[in-house]
Amino acid sequence: MLLDTPTNLISDLKINHFFDPQSKFTYEEYIQKAIQYVSKFLDNENFYSGESSGNLVSKKSLISAHPNEVLSIEDALNEIKELYLDHAISFHHPNYVAHLNCPVLLPAIVGDLIASSVNTAVETWDQSTSATLIEQEMIRWICSQMKLPETSDGVFTSGGTQSNFMGLLIARDHYAFKHYALNLKENGWSDIVSKFRFFCSDKAHFSIKKNAALLGMGYNAVIPVSTDDKMKMQPEALVQAIEKEKQSGNIPIAIVGTAGTTDFGSFDPLITISKIAKEYDIWFHVDGAYGGCYVLTETHKNVLAGIEQADSITIDFHKTMFQPVCSSAFLTRDTNHFRYVSHYADYLNPKEQRDSSSPNLIEKSIQTTRRFDALKLWFTLKMTGEKTIGHFLEKVHYLALDLYHSIKYDTNFEVAHKPELSTLVFRYKAEGVESDTIHDTINLYIKNTLFKSGQASVASTKMNGKTYLKFTLLNPKSTIEDLLNIIQMIKQTASTYTTNN
Repeated sequence: MLLDTPTNLISDLKINHFFDPQSKFTYEEYIQKAIQYVSKFLDNENFYSGESSGNLVSKKSLISAHPNEVLSIEDALNEIKELYLDHAISFHHPNYVAHLNCPVLLPAIVGDLIASSVNTAVETWDQSTSATLIEQEMIRWICSQMKLPETSDGVFTSGGTQSNFMGLLIARDHYAFKHYALNLKENGWSDIVSKFRFFCSDKAHFSIKKNAALLGMGYNAVIPVSTDDKMKMQPEALVQAIEKEKQSGNIPIAIVGTAGTTDFGSFDPLITISKIAKEYDIWFHVDGAYGGCYVLTETHKNVLAGIEQADSITIDFHKTMFQPVCSSAFLTRDTNHFRYVSHYADYLNPKEQRDSSSPNLIEKSIQTTRRFDALKLWFTLKMTGEKTIGHFLEKVHYLALDLYHSIKYDTNFEVAHKPELSTLVFRYKAEGVESDTIHDTINLYIKNTLFKSGQASVASTKMNGKTYLKFTLLNPKSTIEDLLNIIQMIKQTASTYTTNN
């Protein structure tokens, strides 16, 4: 016997909030109204409102869910404007030069909207159908750009950290299977694995150490290799580090080369590193999260030479292809390497029902449910084109060089390096001050004061224990005048500090 559903409960359920044929006009109404609010966000004068964290916390009543209070679309949008849109960081603003957050392309936003609305999960063919084909085509496209062989393959990921995790995991499991006939996926840990060592430059991304820890191998499984004055891994030091670990009874299994370090945008000598990896018969992973997309440019093809020799590659489209997060990929030169992460579930992707004409992408991913992030990249390539994107990247590179030459001989600044990508690391030096401790304090004051005021967002980092400022340039619409305006803000802020102290 079926129980009758109380009519008053039915009326309380916002039945038209589901995305279905009955809600088509409501969907259009909601999206149009949301677009109006997002468009007003673009009118914000500063990159940030300057609201203090304390004042934002005081708005907690807006954040908290009130189960018995149901808002209209207008009321909900008004609340989110006050809580979020009025205070969100504007990555498109010319005074935002802090981190690897790019302005996004309109075609990518269209793709993201469609993907979110339709809500395709690219796990199995029967959930995604042609979405699977589109992701595969985007992977084939980027593999081709990297000049990887026909056996290569890849999968979209949540970001560079996840892609680097897959690179280390597959490198470890492949070495264990190839050299010791160990199936770590089936049988778990073996004592020999505690001797496995990864090698990367001392400027490599923190996710290399973090992922080694998550793999149960610990930070000490990662051996940092010294870099030269251009922040590039030194091949001689790499060989020495490998030999030292061997003499200590440890087992080198992989080298991680970086194509665009986070702080300095430096490229390790990939050709030489690939030869060293082959000589020692170990895995060669390239972290190209930042610099990998520069394969689309004419300016950086030389420093990316050798990436085609990689066993695996990390690349972030949401850093340098102007995509909304998340849009990243993990690539490997041999699709068979995905066997180290594949799993077959009877209810989802039974092994006996595998069919190459209707593939299940879950077999290549460490995620199960996964968004259709490839769609926004498809829209971008179709509507913007790879050549135009390459020109955008060249523009921000030249912009970084212009800034470098503009402040190189300014006595108020100490420049750490000549940009190889689109970052510039430098620090303000107060006249007549010799103490690095005081300079550290002044530079942090500059960064924090500019952010809190909403005037500009500049990052900071450390080099040789000293605090530096950093510009990360990812906006092709920025001008040298925009950047010099921030430089002037830095000088004025520093002057205020030195006057008061």
